[in-house]
Amino acid sequence: MIMADRLDLVFLWHMHQPDYRTGPERTFALPWTLLHALKDYTDMAGHFERHPQIRSVINFVPTLLEQIEDYRQQLAGGSIRDPLLAALAATDEALADPGRRRFLLETCFLGNHERLVEPYPHYRRLHQLYLAAAGEPDAVAHYFATPYFADLVTWYFLVWFGETERRRSPLLARLFAQGTHFCEADRWALLALVKDVLDGLLPRYRRLAEAGQIELSTTPYAHPLAPLLTDLGSAREALPACPLPQSPRYPGGRERVSRHLALAKMVAAKHWGHSASGIWPAEGALSDAALALIDQAGATWTASSESVLAQSLRANGGDYQRARDLYRPWRVAGAGAARIYFRDERLSDLIGFEYARWHGRDAAAHLLNELESIRRAAPDGETPIVSIILDGENAWEYYPYNGYYFFNDLFEGLADHPHLRTTTYAVLSAEDREAADLPHLVAGSWVHGNLSTWIGDVSKNRAWDLLCMAKQSYDQMLSSGRLSPEQADIAEKKLLGCESSDWFWWFGDYNPARSVASFDALFRENLRDLYESLGLPAPASLDQAIAHGAGHPEAGGAMRRAK
Repeated sequence: MIMADRLDLVFLWHMHQPDYRTGPERTFALPWTLLHALKDYTDMAGHFERHPQIRSVINFVPTLLEQIEDYRQQLAGGSIRDPLLAALAATDEALADPGRRRFLLETCFLGNHERLVEPYPHYRRLHQLYLAAAGEPDAVAHYFATPYFADLVTWYFLVWFGETERRRSPLLARLFAQGTHFCEADRWALLALVKDVLDGLLPRYRRLAEAGQIELSTTPYAHPLAPLLTDLGSAREALPACPLPQSPRYPGGRERVSRHLALAKMVAAKHWGHSASGIWPAEGALSDAALALIDQAGATWTASSESVLAQSLRANGGDYQRARDLYRPWRVAGAGAARIYFRDERLSDLIGFEYARWHGRDAAAHLLNELESIRRAAPDGETPIVSIILDGENAWEYYPYNGYYFFNDLFEGLADHPHLRTTTYAVLSAEDREAADLPHLVAGSWVHGNLSTWIGDVSKNRAWDLLCMAKQSYDQMLSSGRLSPEQADIAEKKLLGCESSDWFWWFGDYNPARSVASFDALFRENLRDLYESLGLPAPASLDQAIAHGAGHPEAGGAMRRAK
């Protein structure tokens, strides 16, 4: 056996938050885009800036890019539409408002308490005082004094700054040391720092791309589940008994996927100066039909997950051998020239869910050893391509120091390793690595290799039926000619948001009840906004919660997605 002299490693970090803006004022209903921008997107840029030898693919969903830009404009113009950011900017007198106080109590303890609350005695004391009041927001809002809420909103922002920014900023060092009695000037200085970080965030990624260190990729505009938009029945390719919605199909689904793809290229070009050549499909979800549309959009590569490859090979009468099949590019017959790469689920999930419990140096060493084992087991004459693909934001609040030391040890180990090369899919495409042929792709995603996370449950299917009904109304109004071009444009923007996969992901009793209820309400509000933009009354069914069952008990308020 001839051992491969090199292993090519591609990291793809998927940066995604759904569009949280609702209503005519486009108010941010949830603050997760802002908080992950301050902590995780900022830290990820810092990791690559400290380690210029490391190459990677960074994937930004277009609606995330637009929300980050929206925050920049809010801070530049002084008209803030995020209640959390507005609370940071508020005067002491404005913090006395009971409604604002209730909002802060409901918001400012959300997160992983082990990493974001417990290490900080002053912040922990604020939480203990809240718990001592038996968790009654109205009573706390009434009886607690303004300094409590001034400290609460300040601490929440402090713990959501990334580790790289904490090490750079004298202001953060001073406020962490101060710990309490934060005044208006402290909060406004912190607000100015938020502005500076957001102003510099996307330009940092653009500079990394221009230097050739990272490849910037995109996802269909609002993160739609492309296989289901094109064919709801595709869920049964992997799960033949999967219950389906009453609606037989999503009206005009193929055209809608093409529209999301076209808009994604436009947004990428606007922010990065060029159109992205690679497309990570929402949730890594592919089917033959979705793949053909991605190819028609001009993508040179796309990606999915290992389980999708395994079941596709078996469905075509073959077997699946990891060392032989996973670490190479593929093409699907009749679906165009786009190459498909499949993520190593075990290695990706080690980073996403396991290594947070390890010492950073031990975790990095373990991953390097795993990669070495893959290189040694590669078929003769082949250079294995390992794809590690996972969320670029959700794992890090479970790591000590937001993963700072893990990344340092891992990237230093990779840079020094004689047989491991970090690279990008664009580089691999330019090298024209030979692709294997796959007759047919079984529709699936990076969650269990199927589509059950977005369809099949009673609540998920009801959500699809509500969306299909709204799309029929949209089509009827559009064809009637009763909408002006401006009205049609507004309505389509509402529709794009409603087509996001996130709404369907959150339905299910495996998710925290509070999060399920929140996203349930947001989805129905988005549908109401769509009907309003069409000049139609919203159906009464939107007044009733979609979620079936109570959901899983809340665990510390964390919003961690199970990928």
